Amino acid sequence: MTQNALICGASQGIGLALCEQLLARADVAQVWAVSRHASTGEALAALASAHGERLMRVDCDARSEQSLAMLAHEVGRHCTHLDLVISTLGILQQDGAKAEKALAQLDLAGLQASFATNAFAPVLLLKHLLPYLRQQPCTFAALSARVGSISDNRLGGWYSYRASKAALNQLLHTASIELKRINPSSTVLVLHPGTTDTRLSQPFQANVPAGRLFEPAFAAQCILEQIGRHGPADSGSFWAWDGQPITW
Repeated sequence: MTQNALICGASQGIGLALCEQLLARADVAQVWAVSRHASTGEALAALASAHGERLMRVDCDARSEQSLAMLAHEVGRHCTHLDLVISTLGILQQDGAKAEKALAQLDLAGLQASFATNAFAPVLLLKHLLPYLRQQPCTFAALSARVGSISDNRLGGWYSYRASKAALNQLLHTASIELKRINPSSTVLVLHPGTTDTRLSQPFQANVPAGRLFEPAFAAQCILEQIGRHGPADSGSFWAWDGQPITW
């Protein structure tokens, strides 16, 4: 089956690796690489040189509804259906977000920054791309984190990050119910990619057990495996990179 795929957060890390692996597949006709600086990023430029028009680069700040509306319009100029959408959006301590260890470190700006990128941007991406997910089998997947599980929280800390990922889980679980009514062949998945060697995890990698810090290519491979393994019957569920379900 010829597929159209869109990766949001595509300029680095897992998002970039997903673009590379999807472009290597014969059943993928086109990949939309979306990020704030997709048109100027060197890695995506190299992919574009290798794959030509199979890679469409679109600059979009997913925290802006105006930018997301423009993205949706651009997609609509080229296709009528998206088979796969993956959001890799997430921040821990950048753009104003903080990895708070205590209540005293909380402030409104940090909370808002975490929620804007980790929770609001992915579900608003889904909202604006919904016209392209109404027919045929399709999957919308977003990267969450095991620390977003409320029942699995035994260490505390990381208030904003934990809470914003928990909010993302609820938002997408709710969206999966609506999408099932609109398109019974749709699938919405929440995925934990494991601790990956990206800018988000770099300040904390010293605490990662040996063998549990993954390369982006491995994380991307696991994500695509989970997407291939889970269909409409699993819509609205939360899975780890190794196929183990995660409790809410």
